[in-house]
Amino acid sequence: MIHQLIFAAPKPGMTVEEFQDYWVNVHAVQYASKIKQIKKYMIDTTFDFKLGNGDPKWQGVAEIWLNPEEQIASLQSEEFLQGARLDEPNWAAFWQTLVLDTDAHELKAGPALYKGQNWVKLIILVKRKEGVSLEDFRSYSLHQHGELGLKLPGLRRYIQGHTVDGWYGIGEPTLDAAYQLWFDDVEALRDALESPEYKQMTEDYEAFVNPRYVHRLVTREHWIIGPEARA
Repeated sequence: MIHQLIFAAPKPGMTVEEFQDYWVNVHAVQYASKIKQIKKYMIDTTFDFKLGNGDPKWQGVAEIWLNPEEQIASLQSEEFLQGARLDEPNWAAFWQTLVLDTDAHELKAGPALYKGQNWVKLIILVKRKEGVSLEDFRSYSLHQHGELGLKLPGLRRYIQGHTVDGWYGIGEPTLDAAYQLWFDDVEALRDALESPEYKQMTEDYEAFVNPRYVHRLVTREHWIIGPEARA
């Protein structure tokens, strides 16, 4: 199953709060969730948590799960063309939107989060450094780098999503992977970010990641469809 990530930012003149409210409560419910091919659907919204690297480029992420053989049909559906796509300019700066189709690798298993839970999720986006092959990047990311991430104190779940092979057949994707790391709450995340294990993990980027293209977001999850997949 494809795990698609869609990163978005508010249109000019719209506050982050207005943007997130519209996305979660209007666009997701009235438009995107009507696309029948979508099996699961979640929106991650950022909040006021300073990472020390300036404002994030995006203020939310849609996560969509669908079968590969149904992806084209979803993009050709009336629900997408006459619904979700037409609604996007009402709330998003669509020229900043980034889409990644990924294969998800769960390095640390954990339960899917339900409404009402307060876990927070750190999302780290990376691009491999020049001279590192895609095969070597994926292997290093999943094994050597992945082992460092697993040592973070308070880590509840850890998924690496690697951009699918098909995206490399038409050019070089903007990013090669999205890492998702879950923690109990803001305090647990802050403790992890201040730990020597996190320092070691970030220093390890020098081995395989281009530092110019590292993006970090801290988010909370909002299930629209799921966590169980609809038929």
